[in-house]
Amino acid sequence: MSSFWNVMLFLGGGTCDYVSLRFHRNHSERYFDSKKFSHYNRRRCHRLHNVVSASVSSKRVTRFRPCIDIHQGKVKQIVGSSLNNQQFGETGVVTNFESQLSPETYARRYAADELYGGHVIMLGPGNEAAAKAAIQAFPQGLQVGGGITSTNAEYWLNEGASHVIMTSYVFRDGKFYLEHLEQVCKRISPTRLVLDLSAKKVDGRYYVCTNLWQMITNFEVNLQNLTFLSDYCDEFLVHAVDVEGKKQGIDQDLVTLLSDSSPKICTYAGGIRNMEDVLLVEKLGKGRVDFTVGSALDLFGGNMSYNELVKWQHSQRRKQQVD
Repeated sequence: MSSFWNVMLFLGGGTCDYVSLRFHRNHSERYFDSKKFSHYNRRRCHRLHNVVSASVSSKRVTRFRPCIDIHQGKVKQIVGSSLNNQQFGETGVVTNFESQLSPETYARRYAADELYGGHVIMLGPGNEAAAKAAIQAFPQGLQVGGGITSTNAEYWLNEGASHVIMTSYVFRDGKFYLEHLEQVCKRISPTRLVLDLSAKKVDGRYYVCTNLWQMITNFEVNLQNLTFLSDYCDEFLVHAVDVEGKKQGIDQDLVTLLSDSSPKICTYAGGIRNMEDVLLVEKLGKGRVDFTVGSALDLFGGNMSYNELVKWQHSQRRKQQVD
């Protein structure tokens, strides 16, 4: 059995955030798989941590989370579905944009514009130095992902990342490795962990993809599974596999699913072309779903104004303060 106490914390700016403080006592956890009824029963070690609900507050506003994708040491925008294990650095990778500016330069700009919670993603090996320079240019302002495991997660936090983003260590080869997730949470606090759930629609339902989006798992993105995972992390980063990098508009069904089902704040990535798409994410996400913009942004060779997006973000902040 598990027991928990709910605590209401009143935070600054006139907002009220709901925080659930849970104490777990060797209880079993399970998640539902829509393709087959299977359960993971695991004895969990005692731990005490805060779990922040995505219902946080009705006054929470949607946030823009900037990105720095690093491939071969350079900032690039790549169509994620064109990647596979053999194609890092090869002609099979579809590159939308390659910047002449360093990852560190982007990080400093995000810091100057007070855009916290963005992510630095290492696309393949050999990007560690560039990623380290970026997060150190904006200490505690950026999350870092790409090759994160239980052995190096603490290192990246010590180097200045606010969170580590975990993908292939937990979801790999079409499988979900709960034991790896538990290992990570023994080394770092779940409040410093973001789980990357790259989601693809199959027969009307969304499933997590692995191996650089080339393999679909049987782990469905739904209320039961998001609730199960929420004990282990602070946020979710969700890539819409079907639309990311293609600048064809957002996956509306996925944004709605995340808003309605996730107990934690989600950052949505995929297909945003303009401010109309941003406002659509805001509407469908109801303040529970943040977003990132890639290839469409003028910082990455697109037509969407970064400065306009920053102004919008600051207006959102003012609106929250007034409310």
